[in-house]
Amino acid sequence: MKIRKELYFGFTLMGVIILAALAMVFSVDKMTNGHYGLLMLSLVVVAIMLGFPTAFTLMGMGMMFAFFAYHSGDQTAAGALKQTLDLMVQRAFSVMGNDVLISIPLFVFMGYLVERANLIEKLFHSLHLALARLPGSLGVATLVTCAVFATATGIVGAVVTLMGLLALPQMLRAGYDVRLSAGTITAGGCLGILIPPSVLLIVYGATAGVSVVQLYAGAFFPGIMLAGLYIVYVVVMAKLRPDWAPPLTAEQRMVPLPAGLKAIGATSDGWALGSIVSALKGKRNQAVSTRYLLGQLGIALLPAILFAVVAVASYQSATRVVVEEAYTELQAMGSGSNESSSSSGSSLAEPEGSGLSEPPGSDALAEPPGAQAVAEPPGAEPASAAAQSSGAVAEPAAASAAASGAEGAATTKPAPVGFWIGLGVGALALVTFYGILSYARLEVFKMLLSSFFPLLVLILSVLGSIVFGLATPTEAAAVGAFGGFVLAAAYRQLTFGVVKESVFLTAKTSAMVCWLFVGSAIFSAAFALLGGQELVEQWVLSMNLTKTQFLVLSQVIIFILGWPLEWTEIIVIFMPIFIPLLDNFGVDPLFFGLLVALNLQTAFLSPPVAMSAFYLKGVAPKHVTLNQIFAGMLPFMGIQIVAIVLLYMFPAIGLWLPEVLYK
Repeated sequence: MKIRKELYFGFTLMGVIILAALAMVFSVDKMTNGHYGLLMLSLVVVAIMLGFPTAFTLMGMGMMFAFFAYHSGDQTAAGALKQTLDLMVQRAFSVMGNDVLISIPLFVFMGYLVERANLIEKLFHSLHLALARLPGSLGVATLVTCAVFATATGIVGAVVTLMGLLALPQMLRAGYDVRLSAGTITAGGCLGILIPPSVLLIVYGATAGVSVVQLYAGAFFPGIMLAGLYIVYVVVMAKLRPDWAPPLTAEQRMVPLPAGLKAIGATSDGWALGSIVSALKGKRNQAVSTRYLLGQLGIALLPAILFAVVAVASYQSATRVVVEEAYTELQAMGSGSNESSSSSGSSLAEPEGSGLSEPPGSDALAEPPGAQAVAEPPGAEPASAAAQSSGAVAEPAAASAAASGAEGAATTKPAPVGFWIGLGVGALALVTFYGILSYARLEVFKMLLSSFFPLLVLILSVLGSIVFGLATPTEAAAVGAFGGFVLAAAYRQLTFGVVKESVFLTAKTSAMVCWLFVGSAIFSAAFALLGGQELVEQWVLSMNLTKTQFLVLSQVIIFILGWPLEWTEIIVIFMPIFIPLLDNFGVDPLFFGLLVALNLQTAFLSPPVAMSAFYLKGVAPKHVTLNQIFAGMLPFMGIQIVAIVLLYMFPAIGLWLPEVLYK
């Protein structure tokens, strides 16, 4: 029987793990509970690599070793069994009580509905035509489509499979290299687990006790950075190796025009805005209704309308002055109403017979005896005399000036220079857009309106409501699920069969994630009960690592674990081991989570458990081999490592937005 190379690699890795466990067992004079905890960890990894279900493997191993830990003391077998079952119930109930996990089925349901709205074909076609003049335009359009669609759905397998059916044949027909095409699709499909709303970030937040809202805000720019690095790589390769990504022909860039525009003499290169305006007031629109032309003109003017709305809103925000309430008078407790105070002619009017009464024989605030040494400044006598004659406490001059200034304070301020610079740049871009707006570009813009912008609005509404504190992740997920309903209905795909299938797949995925959490909770409790966490912490601290060395070591371990394990297994098994170590090295759990999220991109691209490769192989033409797909993914794995290094060197890429919004 011939064994494939992937199996050789997997069996070799399992052999290394088993040998390391045996070496640990035979190298110590006495096995402690901590050593049994490490043995449990190695057995779990081997069992998962052999194909046993992850959640039930974690639960089974956790309960077995928890029983051993309880029974190893003075506890009887019956007592140890009771404590083990109590531990299982308590950990399962703690997972059930975590309300953050409610957002997982809602986001997954949104993803399945959006996937079945059949938007991806329209989205890819419109982006492919919009980027036609860019080197490697098909690859860039594939990456942008994957990023947008993966962000809206969060389902890596669905995005890679659909893009494999849609984009891969077109790229191969256009002469693209098989490795570049496969790497572009598999890497682009994985962006959904990094760019929010991401289920991975929810799972990490629930495991590490980090705010999901801050994780979403922090992962936004690293996700965009990684997608940008992918696009730069494809463009550079298209310039350096034109045979890998040939430019599109004129026929492939051709955009058909509707009959209504052809009737007014429109051509693909003709200036759209001027021609439509001329047709409205000329004789060329006799065969076309004015309503149709006004509709086309309205679509063409949408960018200008949006620019005007944003400019006005930005101007109001930039010039608004937040008036702080200044309290210039102190009112005594129990004093009368404002009317009685004003009628008495005193700023601080005391009620009769109550409050702080004046000393006998004084109708004002008299100076204490001997206070004449404190002389009034020159020119202050009239004010003092006026105060004495009015029988009231004189207001300080500064307080009076502040009061009058507060009353007449301006509610606006001049706009900053940055606003005018931004406005000028935006206006110049708008003028340039209308200057080059041909009928072909107008048709591409209309395609984007029906495919790209609905998804963009859905993503931004969900993310905006979370990041700006308008809704919790669970509430925003409910809004996203409703938005998925609306999109499916708008594109006439909302049938009973679609809803039934989406609900079934959502329940299946959610059950898998929640059972993983239960298994992870039981496993981590047993690991801590055995003292494995303490043993790992002592070993790491004994190495005298610096913060940088610890981060490098942890990310290398996670990178290696990504080869045999999936991201869910890495988070639920190994994050409870890493998180307690962060305080010893002064590492922010939020920043560590962003590094892990970037690093776990490799879990979908690294053999032998490179799920993206198998998703693509299942729908690729027969001549596309698995080795070619693996070879195409390797450069993108290198780009992911570069992104991790950039995030470490410039932490503000991930931490700037959370600090601005929440601190």
